[in-house]
Amino acid sequence: GIMVMLANVVAAASASAERINEVLETVPEVQDVSEPQKLPEGRAKRIRFEGVDFHYNGINDGLVLNRVDFVAEPGQTVAILGATGAGKSSIVNLVPRFYDVTSGKITWNGVDVRDVRQSDLLLDVGIVPQETILFSGSVRDNISYGRPSASEEEVIAAAQAAQAHDFIMNLPNGYDTRVEERGVNLSGGQKQRLAIARALLLRPAVLILDDSTSSVDVETETKIQDAMKSWLQDSTSFVVAQRISTVLHADKILVVDEGKIVAQGTHSELMRTSAVYQEIYDSQLGDGVKLEAA
Repeated sequence: GIMVMLANVVAAASASAERINEVLETVPEVQDVSEPQKLPEGRAKRIRFEGVDFHYNGINDGLVLNRVDFVAEPGQTVAILGATGAGKSSIVNLVPRFYDVTSGKITWNGVDVRDVRQSDLLLDVGIVPQETILFSGSVRDNISYGRPSASEEEVIAAAQAAQAHDFIMNLPNGYDTRVEERGVNLSGGQKQRLAIARALLLRPAVLILDDSTSSVDVETETKIQDAMKSWLQDSTSFVVAQRISTVLHADKILVVDEGKIVAQGTHSELMRTSAVYQEIYDSQLGDGVKLEAA
């Protein structure tokens, strides 16, 4: 029986490997143009989506994003709110051109992202993905991963801004504590805060937080946001969220539903003008319950 079982495991593995290859082959390869432009000098980044449609290549059952238009000004925090599967992550994945738009265009300081080297875009971007990626190594190594030359003071300052310093100091060896493979010895909220500290240490011109405070409580989240404001005054930040508490203080909130932006504005504007936003607010406020896909 054991050989049969092993044969099944191998068959399942090779089937999934084939499937992975299929997916990899359908994902559009983002190619640099032969004569790329330089991004305009200076740290400030104004990012604009103009009539952006998007679907993953080869999966044409409807658009993931449909006619998305907005501007993120330098220094602004733009929050992207909506249920699971609404297209929030797709918006932020297009900012550093992980994929190409199907139609429309995305510009940084007026330059189409397709006309720039992708490596130039990525130099300016700090990303905290939905799934926190930690490495085996010390807590300090994990925070300074993108900037190995950072000083101890800088590492600690970034950890303090991410509300991670206190729990790090309570670990057996503080910043020298070893993180087990994939961070199994840390809680979800601790892992998220380490990932935020890592991104903050880069002081990126463009920061993307993709549902990156979902595992921390609302009070800690508010502290992180306050610290980020002073830490990244001149950065353009994108914050993807399902929880309304995450977006209350953003400079601009985009309400995304089924791939469309159905409303945009500040919290107080949307409370006046958007029934969808009011509904989300009413359903969540007070109990901090996450907005599940309706």
